Amino acid sequence: MSAWNSEPGLALRIIEAEASGDPAADLHTGVELLGEVRSGVRGATLRFYRPDPTLAFGQRDVRLTGYAAAVETAGRLGFAPLVRKAGGRAAAYHRGTLIVDHVEPHSEAMLGHQERFRVLGGLYASALRSLGVDAAVGELAGEYCPGEFSVHGNPGPGSGLGSPVKLVGTAQRVVAGAWLFSSVFVVNDSAPIRSVLDGVYQDLGLAMDPSTAGAVDDLVPGVDVGQVRDALLAAYGRETELT
Repeated sequence: MSAWNSEPGLALRIIEAEASGDPAADLHTGVELLGEVRSGVRGATLRFYRPDPTLAFGQRDVRLTGYAAAVETAGRLGFAPLVRKAGGRAAAYHRGTLIVDHVEPHSEAMLGHQERFRVLGGLYASALRSLGVDAAVGELAGEYCPGEFSVHGNPGPGSGLGSPVKLVGTAQRVVAGAWLFSSVFVVNDSAPIRSVLDGVYQDLGLAMDPSTAGAVDDLVPGVDVGQVRDALLAAYGRETELT
């Protein structure tokens, strides 16, 4: 049994996907995978893909008076505005990010809900540390889509940053018989993400400190999405069988 409370004997099948050009379809694929795993059509799955520019609103954002303006801001800045089923507040991603959808069957999926946040957040921070990032788990004051188990990176000498930045946002969707743990790793090109989040959060009337939005290569120049994927595969491989 793996550290994130899987059922015994499971191996994770790796899927490496390409962005389809339809951000809504790519976002929905995670939910489709959850349904397939729940029904037994598919086994435990780890999906990696680099998305097209997307501003994924949370369910609560839609009810705010500034939502229409936020949708307009996202589109004007080149990010497709969508509403996701998992997660809290608005988050942005583009081709310089890596999305990881981890889906597994589980007869009592809700029981390990909080523990999965803690364990997988720790695994992701460990993967980033293997690339030289001073990464840790914990919410930053003023971060976008705040979460207790977000992964952030601390600035080192020469980074030019004065404070930690959020690098990974995590969200989870649980249904009877399965769970989906979806994470966004911001690896390269943080400026457009910072800009669209600043505008969208102002429209929504939500507090957010733009300086908390960063990327892995802000802290360790030269790191790319492929290196982060490889580090994640190595970290997962130490915990469970991969196919």
